[in-house]
Amino acid sequence: MNRLRTVVVSAFVLATGAVAVTGPSQDAKTAIPRLERRGGATQLVVDGVPFLILGGEVGNSSGESGYLAPYWPGLRALNLNTILAPVYWELMEPQEGRYDFSQVDGLVRDARANHVRLVLLWFASWKNSVSTYAPAWVKTNTARFPRAADATGRGLDILSPLSNASRDADARAFAALMRHVRETDGSTHTVLMVQVENEIGMIADARDRSDAANRLFGEAVPRALIDHLARGGEKLAPELQALWTAAGRRTSGTWEQVFGRGRATDELFTAWQFATYVQAVVAAGKAEYALPMFVNAALIRPGALPGQYPSGGPLPHLFDVWRAAAPSIDFLSPDIYFQTFAEWCRRYARSGNPLFIPEAQRSADAAVNAFYALAEHDAIGFSPFAIESASGPGAASLAESYRLLSGLAPTILAHQGRAGMAGLLPEGPEQRLPQELSLGGYVLRVSYERQAGPSLADGAVTPLGAQPGLWPAGGLVIATGQDEFLFAGIGITITFAIEGSADPVGILSAEEGEFSDGAWRHGRWLNGDQTHQGRHIRLEPGHFSVQRVKLYRYREP
Repeated sequence: MNRLRTVVVSAFVLATGAVAVTGPSQDAKTAIPRLERRGGATQLVVDGVPFLILGGEVGNSSGESGYLAPYWPGLRALNLNTILAPVYWELMEPQEGRYDFSQVDGLVRDARANHVRLVLLWFASWKNSVSTYAPAWVKTNTARFPRAADATGRGLDILSPLSNASRDADARAFAALMRHVRETDGSTHTVLMVQVENEIGMIADARDRSDAANRLFGEAVPRALIDHLARGGEKLAPELQALWTAAGRRTSGTWEQVFGRGRATDELFTAWQFATYVQAVVAAGKAEYALPMFVNAALIRPGALPGQYPSGGPLPHLFDVWRAAAPSIDFLSPDIYFQTFAEWCRRYARSGNPLFIPEAQRSADAAVNAFYALAEHDAIGFSPFAIESASGPGAASLAESYRLLSGLAPTILAHQGRAGMAGLLPEGPEQRLPQELSLGGYVLRVSYERQAGPSLADGAVTPLGAQPGLWPAGGLVIATGQDEFLFAGIGITITFAIEGSADPVGILSAEEGEFSDGAWRHGRWLNGDQTHQGRHIRLEPGHFSVQRVKLYRYREP
């Protein structure tokens, strides 16, 4: 039964555009899920304990309880601990000021029943650039809620980020949502975080070409952005640094005077407008319930220019604009669908931005990408897209990966932000040579196998039904003590050398097992063929495994 009721929001619009509301008590705020700096990493803390999100995002139109019901057995089988699910503004506020929370209530109820947490995705003013999730009363009133326009003056299906009316309507609705979540989940903490909007950006052009946008583009660059540039120095994104420097590093002037003429400047202008709009929405929501909040980006295809991708979103070359305009946003996230997964992780983990991947390609490689992001870049979590549709080898790999990562989570969390842990992943499908890394006084040479080995003597037994070529390869390594390592993953072979020495290295012991409830459970001791007669450590293709390894050093006579 739908619960449609009128909610009165006690609010007023500030000069900055934020909506001020009466929020929760300080005691309630201190208990909620939060981001906390521990060691050198930012971690999500839930009920006082660090938490790794092993997640999956449902499809855009899969966020209703009745639709998801038959998928829950399959979702449980994937060993997820968190579901990312959309909340639709058009359903939540079908009439202005009248809110129906039945959709989000159904998500929370089902998540609790299936013992998983939730990250809510606020599909509101923009979803993949366009404004299809805005309510009908917003869509049909273009005089009150104007659209962006192209160079011919034709209106686009994109709400103008310059519109105070659109911004304030979105902010009021989001504040109502966050107040409702606090009232219904503030002590249970099923909901961990919130994504605000989805893959924001202008498409078909780098900026709005309406008369209002053109006038604003001809005015001075906001002082807050100029001050951020001046403070940033060499820490600015290199793309922004180069643009500003080429135009003379001016500290006042119009957008084209400060940054030069071209698509790149158009995109900076767009980023500032989107970010200031979202800042108002986030501030309104946090005033009600200050969960961690983030914004996600659709990434740039190789060779694409501003306007040919969703431009102005929270992309790495625009980080400084978003930080200057939207300080209430906790972090910026990539939706990674490209094979260059490691590269995009590095770009989003820079400049102190915590890494969280809300959307990733739903393939067999997702299973190893999770290991890499959590270990190499101290990621808060990882989440393949359209998770309810996962099937076949990809689903089986992800389920096995998440099962092992659940047991490894305390160990990973204890090593995040500290030296001694690394993710293992090929840079791309073209990589053939071994990777090298230094860890714990050793040089590790890592090779990747995506297919089964040729014989039983090499330790590769093809699992029933497995399809060669679909197995992922990657994992993680942790230096757990002097001459001791923990390896986890699939399809990796490691040889060792002593850093700075030609002395040979031997394998003292290799033990296969896994962690359960924080304790190590022995599986078997490995030697002989499984270690290539003591020459290497090998995590076989075809299934995930964990090994504890001890090394020793010796001199040949």
